[in-house]
This record gives sequence, C-alpha cells and structure tokens, in this order.
Amino acid sequence: MELVLKEEHGFSYIDEGEGEVLLLLHGLMGALSNWDGVINEFKSRYRVIIPILPVYDMPLISTGVKSLSKFVHKFIKFKKLSNITLLGNSLGGHVALVYLTTHPENIKALVLTGSSGLYENAFGGSFPRRESIDFVREKVQFTFYDPAIATDDLVQDVFQTINDRHKVIRLLAMAKSAIRHNMKKDLHKITIPVSLIWGRNDKITPPEVAVEFHELLPDSELHWIDKCGHAPMMEHPEEFNVLLKQFLAKLETKVNA
Repeated sequence: MELVLKEEHGFSYIDEGEGEVLLLLHGLMGALSNWDGVINEFKSRYRVIIPILPVYDMPLISTGVKSLSKFVHKFIKFKKLSNITLLGNSLGGHVALVYLTTHPENIKALVLTGSSGLYENAFGGSFPRRESIDFVREKVQFTFYDPAIATDDLVQDVFQTINDRHKVIRLLAMAKSAIRHNMKKDLHKITIPVSLIWGRNDKITPPEVAVEFHELLPDSELHWIDKCGHAPMMEHPEEFNVLLKQFLAKLETKVNA
C-alpha cells in the first residue's frame, strides 16, 4: 500500500479517508506500516490519521511519555480534530492514556492494544546488544507469537536504530520514562468507552496487564486474540479489525439511541 506522508508545520503524518477521526498512535519501535490493515479496512468510512511520534527528535532532557502527550495535543489542535476515537499500541497506548488525563474533551473513545502504562517487559528483560543481529532478531521475535512476523526488514530496521547512538539514548530514556510513569492511580478518571484488544500470548504486556486495565478503567471491555503477541493489528489484522468494527458500531448505536 502506497501511503502519502504529509509534512506540515513540523508534523509528519498519514491522513487517509473522510468521516469521523480514528487517530492511531504507534509504539516505541513501531512503524506506520504496523497499522496498514487498519488503514485499508477503515479509510472508506473513517478519516484515519497517524502522526509520526518524535521519539528520536526531542531534547534528551524532555524525552518521555508526557512530552509525547504534549506533542499529540499540539497535533490535534493544529489539525482542529474533535470527537476522536484514539487507538494506541504499546507506548502509543501509554501516550493516549496520559493525553486523556489532561485533555479528555477531544476524545470520545479509546482502543488499547498491548499498551504500556501499568507494566511492560521490554525486549524480554534485556536491551539488545548492538553488535549482534542474531540477538536483535531473537528480541524482535519475542514481540510476536509467530516469529515469522519478524521479517528481515523489520529486524534490520531495529538493528539500525539501536546502532545509532543518538536514537538508542532516546530509546532508553523513553523506555525508562514509560516504566516510571505508571498510570494505575489515574485510570479511574478515564470514563469514556475503552476497548482492550489483547494478544493472549503477549510477553511484553502480558494478559494480566490487560485484566488489570479492564478492572481499573470504569467503562471498558476486554477481547482476546489467540496465538497472538504484542501487536495484534499486525499479527492478526482481520480479527483485530472485526473487534474494532464491533466497538465502533456499538459507539454509533449509543449516539443514535
């Protein structure tokens, strides 16, 4: 799929389709292509927007989930977006949660998949050794139930990232910020509808994390995808899209009731 990356006012983003806004936030090592299945499926009925989060572009001192949340706020203001359904995977989910505690007025619903914010086991408990592509491959495969999802291109992208000193320092700073910024005490404030779509075999944010989110978020539903790891929208895009469609249909029913 050829997506047009728009560059405007210091933002880089994909903006496809028309209608109500689905705003997608990628994870720490996530690429925009992670959401290909969602864009293809929903751009005929929704306006699907994915901003590139400036994980590697912020000053080191301000690299963290709060800064990314402020970035999302600036982007939403710049694009004059409202009545948004916000979707976040991994770190993107965490950023969405932080954003919602400060600017709930712009968001009508939330979808979290493999979200950090309570607990995450990044890279299987150890950071990839920069010199070893085999070690990197093993850690990228750890993200998925099916190791074949960790293609050579994906492994090479991660390998290049962690061999870039500028990027790896910010990657570590962001990962530490995510661990420090635990959302447990704030989740009760998020009263909009939330759909939790989780891989039953997620080793980075394991199933018990999803269960805890479900218990702490006042208006949440929890759905499992079997034989699935940390990125359900990549590993099982069709199942993910069915669950997302059902959630969006339920929101429409509520509005029209």
